Amino acid sequence: MAVEKLTGSETGQLLAEHPGWSLREDGLAICRDFRFANFSEAWAFMSRVALLAESQDHHPEWANVYNRVSITLTTHDAGGLSARDARMAKAIDALA
Repeated sequence: MAVEKLTGSETGQLLAEHPGWSLREDGLAICRDFRFANFSEAWAFMSRVALLAESQDHHPEWANVYNRVSITLTTHDAGGLSARDARMAKAIDALA
């Protein structure tokens, strides 16, 4: 089953609905940085996101340094952003 890439207006709507996220320079992904009080809180957040990602079968690109977590969402099968990324951003926002 093919995954449809978001149109420009759909991407704009995604960013309007999730102001903490920004469009990556190439326009193919959205990114967000999170800060926590310490490493344990950052790791707990990543654990919750990991469980969410498994349940949605859509896995983020991410990095963690001490109390910071950086997340990038894109859909490789679509060659850019898709509705999967919009659902994942919404779910991650609810966890943060």
